[in-house]
Amino acid sequence: MSKKIFSLDFEGKKLIVETGEIAKQADGACLVRLNDTVILSTACCADEPKDGDFFPLTVGYEEKQYAVGKIPGSFLRREGRPGEHATLTARLIDRPIRPMFSEGFRNEVQIVNTVMSVDPDATPEMAAMFGSSLALGISDIPFDGPIAGVYVGRVDGQYVINPTAEQKEKSDLNLAVAGTKKAINMVEAGAQELSEEEMLGAIMFGHEAIKKLCAFQEEIIKEIGKPKRVIELYSIDEELQQTVASLCKDRIVKSVSIVDKLARQDAIDAIEKEIVSMYEEKQYTDEKEKNLIIKQVKEIMEGFVRDEVRRLITYDKVRPDGRKLDEIRPLDAQVDLLPRTHGSAMFTRGQTQVISVCTLGAQNDEQIIDNLTDEESKRFMHHYNFPPFSVGEIGRMGTPGRREIGHGALGERALSYVIPSYEEFPYTIRVVAEVCESNGSSSQASICASCMALMAAGVPIKKPVVGIAMGLITSGPVEEGYPYTILTDIQGLEDHLGDMDFKVAGTDDGITALQMDIKIKGITEEILRKALTQAHSARQKIMKVVTDCIPAPRKEVSKYAPKMVTFNIDPDKIRDIIGPQGKVINDIIAKCNDVKIDINDDGKVVIYHTDKESINKAKQMIENIVRVAKVGEIFDGTVVRIESFGCFVNLFGNVDGLCHVSKLLHTRVNHPKDVVKIGQKLKVIVTDIDEKGRINLSHKEFEPKPVKVEKPAEEKKVEEKPVVVEETIIVEEKKD
Repeated sequence: MSKKIFSLDFEGKKLIVETGEIAKQADGACLVRLNDTVILSTACCADEPKDGDFFPLTVGYEEKQYAVGKIPGSFLRREGRPGEHATLTARLIDRPIRPMFSEGFRNEVQIVNTVMSVDPDATPEMAAMFGSSLALGISDIPFDGPIAGVYVGRVDGQYVINPTAEQKEKSDLNLAVAGTKKAINMVEAGAQELSEEEMLGAIMFGHEAIKKLCAFQEEIIKEIGKPKRVIELYSIDEELQQTVASLCKDRIVKSVSIVDKLARQDAIDAIEKEIVSMYEEKQYTDEKEKNLIIKQVKEIMEGFVRDEVRRLITYDKVRPDGRKLDEIRPLDAQVDLLPRTHGSAMFTRGQTQVISVCTLGAQNDEQIIDNLTDEESKRFMHHYNFPPFSVGEIGRMGTPGRREIGHGALGERALSYVIPSYEEFPYTIRVVAEVCESNGSSSQASICASCMALMAAGVPIKKPVVGIAMGLITSGPVEEGYPYTILTDIQGLEDHLGDMDFKVAGTDDGITALQMDIKIKGITEEILRKALTQAHSARQKIMKVVTDCIPAPRKEVSKYAPKMVTFNIDPDKIRDIIGPQGKVINDIIAKCNDVKIDINDDGKVVIYHTDKESINKAKQMIENIVRVAKVGEIFDGTVVRIESFGCFVNLFGNVDGLCHVSKLLHTRVNHPKDVVKIGQKLKVIVTDIDEKGRINLSHKEFEPKPVKVEKPAEEKKVEEKPVVVEETIIVEEKKD
């Protein structure tokens, strides 16, 4: 196929697609240019199906540091495993694409998006989503697309498609929405307490832009798309299905109505074990045939469970655990479980339970970001752990997987809008959510627990945040008018067998995070509105339980948390505090019990330690270094050097001044050694600072002045005036 170029003016940006020249051996490939952002998207499909019981789709988002003119910061100076942003973007692309493959598709599909150039004002994430869909669409891989996605911001009350970096700074909404030209099938958002109507308006605004992108793809596919290959879809033998149904369907249907999760699962497992053992005892021509039949027997029985759960909810309006459609499971909230942590809390909702722990640190504890975004560090981190014991299983323990990273990021997004600024609370904040038990929506339970842990740690969050997960059960394509049911607080079975997982988190005043995953091809505006309204009511109930436990952030941080003091210095003095090769600041740290000291470029200094005295000592040492003496200022200095012309007195830090020998006493001093000695405390006043910054001091002002000695009275000469007067009088008397 020869090179083809297609272009579209899209929301003030130029979208150009090139095909037929690069990566020609892939089943589908395209080079997507959005202004100066360039993404190479490829799609490949295996010829033979996998044996697993799921669709093996892998979506990659490969961030190349050269795309923004960087050399990787790793030891090997090359890209390593995908970072958090790349992982989250890969999930973002996967979620709207996965439902667009037919049921029973088992051939492995791999989509690779290589980020080759990044314009910060032209989203590489959504360009990659567009490229992924188009690569599938023009290939011979069966795909029910196209799909597309956009970011939606809101600046000064106006919605904006794919906002620029400057617009993102001003936006109170960060919404990613994807779908087909008919319906929405993925939503992920963070917002500064937007109302349900404002959020819905943003989603539908984004969908209008998505329709244009889908239409553009359809034009390209029509012109250059390959004929789709015929792939045999996995299906279960109908005769086997009928046989298994006659053996156990009624019993499984009855077991589905058991309220307790573990008891229900035990009953279903017992039936499954009984039926599977029957087929294991049969004779087979080969081992492969035996394994396939046993696998299909298990799938048939799981299908009975799925069909019964969906029937009960859709038609009988009965949930597996007996709750009403909008009923939340029993709630419980506790704080201060862990005495030595800075803040801890536990939130329980039915059989879902999360313990969250908050830790406060210094600014240099921030996470360093090394990706293609403008973000260099992160001071608020929310991490989520999902150990296998939380669902009663044995499994791998180790580094977090994509799901754990995604759930942690969702909680971080929900809480980030209420975290105080660094100026208000100069700490690095890390919250870890440990899932102890799970039966549906542990991610939203982690938001509730983490919010309480923050308040227990004394983090002055603006408002409490809680979350809830909504579900959807349909009886057919909703866009064609088939009935559906929206569920509040879905449990694991409803999530696994349902059509939607719609998570909503926020404060009393609005939404701070949203995430929607669906297994069907799309949902309507009506379903979104009902789900948001139902979620709002549920959040209010959960909020009461949380605030009854801890109504507001504590006024003080834990005694085990680092205390801090903040002050400002002249930025020109920062180098004096650091010293050559960090010698000065390291000396301060060592002398003050390993305090942590953060100094910003603007001269802001923050000192952290659990001991207040150590903080004060370090503060005094720093102030002494940056302090400037002034004429008229008085110091209790220390004599550090004596010369014949005077003595040098240390005023503070490394600042010395000269007290000339003539300024030591009021009387003459032959040599300073006659008056002072090394190490002696000497009170001095600054009398002068010359143009070179040399300080002149005086001590004599603090010494008593010598008393003036007067001669005795009898030695005084007789004053002449009275004598003259007397003589005059005598003369006059003689005349008389």
